[in-house]
Amino acid sequence: MSGPLTTLLAGDHTRLDGLLQRAMTDGGAVDRTAYAEFRAGLLKHISLEEKILLPAAQRWQGGDPLPMAATLRLDHGALAALLVPTPTPAIIAAIRTVLATHNALEEGLGGVYERCEQLAGAEADALLAQLLAAPEVPVAHYSDGPQVMSVVRRALARAGYDIELGE
Repeated sequence: MSGPLTTLLAGDHTRLDGLLQRAMTDGGAVDRTAYAEFRAGLLKHISLEEKILLPAAQRWQGGDPLPMAATLRLDHGALAALLVPTPTPAIIAAIRTVLATHNALEEGLGGVYERCEQLAGAEADALLAQLLAAPEVPVAHYSDGPQVMSVVRRALARAGYDIELGE
């Protein structure tokens, strides 16, 4: 049975998945409004995990990071990089690919969220309050400069993804 941390964070995954689904219209165009909401939400979600959840888990383990922390951080880097350029159908497809693997690592049986629930113990409510009180993350304008896509490809490769983004 999942606890409050899993309920909050997995519920946010569901919300974000819905926004990403809405970001692609039936005609194959990008709905910029839905995508902007998704982008801001994903950046906040990554921030919650990077600044609050993973450091708390490491603290609870006496300074040792969770075994999956390095993988999660590489995925977070790849996702953040994918959010830099103006969205295209190929970028949205790449985000979906990364999230399918990434979310399973967090939500699955024995996943990161379950482990954090176990480690949190009596501190679960305090951590939940901290997650709920976290501020929104500032979102920069899209950047489509000449080096952006090569940076995105490198971030994906570092995280172990071989995804065609087109041009």
